[in-house]
Amino acid sequence: QVQLVESGGGLVQAGGSLRLSCAVSGLTFSNFRMGWFRQAPGKGREFVARINWNPGSTYYADSVKGRFTISRDHARNTVYLQMNSLEPEDTAVYYCNAHNLFSNSDYWGQGTQVTVSS
Repeated sequence: QVQLVESGGGLVQAGGSLRLSCAVSGLTFSNFRMGWFRQAPGKGREFVARINWNPGSTYYADSVKGRFTISRDHARNTVYLQMNSLEPEDTAVYYCNAHNLFSNSDYWGQGTQVTVSS
C-alpha cells in the first residue's frame, strides 16, 4: 500500500526555517520522482521542488531557488524539504508528491500547514 505522510509544518517568523518530512512506504523509489507542491488559500496547487531517486537531480520553482532544498534519505525512506529564509508568501499547505515515471500516476500526502508571520 502506497502511503505518503508529511510532517514538520508549523508557525515560523519571517526569516526563519522549517524542515518538512515526507515518510514514504509501499513503492519502489527508483521508479518515482518525488516532489513538493504547495497551495495557498484561493490559489491553485503550485510546484515547489522535485528530486529523482536516480540520479537524484533536483529542480526548483523560481520563487524558492536559493532558499529551499529538497533531499532524500533512503535509510529512513524519507524525503525532506529544508526551507530557509521563509517569507509570508511561503504560507501554504505543503503536499508531498510521488510521480511514477512509467505509469505517470501520482500519489499525494495529506498536506502539512506552513504559516510564516511577518
